[in-house]
Amino acid sequence: MTPNSDIAVIGAGIVGLSTAYAAQQQGLSVTVYDSGPPGGGQSAGQARVFRHAHDDPRLVAMAADSRETWREWEEDFGAELVSSDGAVALGPGIDDKLDVLAGFPQLPVRRIGHDELAEAMPLLAPFDGPAMLDETGGSIRTQAAIGALADRLRDSMVTDHVLTLRQTRRETVEVRTGTRCQEHGHVVVCAGRGTAPLARGVGLSLPVRLAAHVRVTFAATGPPPPRVATLQDSSGEFGETGIYAAAYPGNSHYAVGLSETVQVGEDGSFAEPSELAQLAQRAAAYTKRALPGLTATPVEFVHCWVTELPWNEDAVAVWQSPAASFVAGHNLFKQAPGLGRALVESVTDGRLPTHLTPEARLGEPQATS
Repeated sequence: MTPNSDIAVIGAGIVGLSTAYAAQQQGLSVTVYDSGPPGGGQSAGQARVFRHAHDDPRLVAMAADSRETWREWEEDFGAELVSSDGAVALGPGIDDKLDVLAGFPQLPVRRIGHDELAEAMPLLAPFDGPAMLDETGGSIRTQAAIGALADRLRDSMVTDHVLTLRQTRRETVEVRTGTRCQEHGHVVVCAGRGTAPLARGVGLSLPVRLAAHVRVTFAATGPPPPRVATLQDSSGEFGETGIYAAAYPGNSHYAVGLSETVQVGEDGSFAEPSELAQLAQRAAAYTKRALPGLTATPVEFVHCWVTELPWNEDAVAVWQSPAASFVAGHNLFKQAPGLGRALVESVTDGRLPTHLTPEARLGEPQATS
């Protein structure tokens, strides 16, 4: 039996679409399965933070590689995909970030003072503490990216729920959905909370922790500023030590979230559903204190699942069986272009990059010299 395609991708979020697009660019036939619209799960929303700063230099290298691909995609798709407004980080943790980034002199990242901070982040209340600017960071235009990728892959999309994967004697993978049974040369699973259950079906156990998260969007109080950098605030100056935020296209709105998540059961049940509302309330209280350039009343919410690996909130790893790859991790939107390309190369070359194996514990803080 001839496979229906060379590669099947399960999950049409940003990582799945990036993988499918990389396969398409390599001349491979591809099928993309998702039960909902592209970008409707963990990739939902209108903005994400692109930043180079990570505790693990390997993630910095991956981010730098992906940033180049984001630029290539902008040329290819004819659209801005990452703003040119930069990424700001606040708090004493920037010293550790700068220590890691010192190993990447090609990246324009530096400590900044009060005046430059006010220029990059005009929405922010006065702040005189430690601050840094990543000049080539910025807000990812998520819907533009999802839309452009989905358009290129429109003939490859299958809207259906995948129930099982099975390795065949023909060294293909059988995919059974609600209404189909098809075979593919290789399957890449980037299905968020659905990844670990599908992996168990082929004998792999992924140490994924399921949680839930909320991001709250606020409108600018006046005309949109011409420049609004993304924000990571670990300072505690405004009452929280784990804040991140990114601007919508046009800078008229700003999405604010806490890095804190709500833990849930393996079945996705909440022990205390009010905890999501409490996170949203804390984001609104922070916004009122720290971002006087925004209204205090939320105008939009994004609630989504989070799939984290135990060794770091930015961790990512790929588990493989003979004809299937399973991707798990968190904060992957910025990494998606490079990650997708690496996944396809691991299929065509038969070798997964060492840093993506579970044993590498990618994302774990590394000692710096």
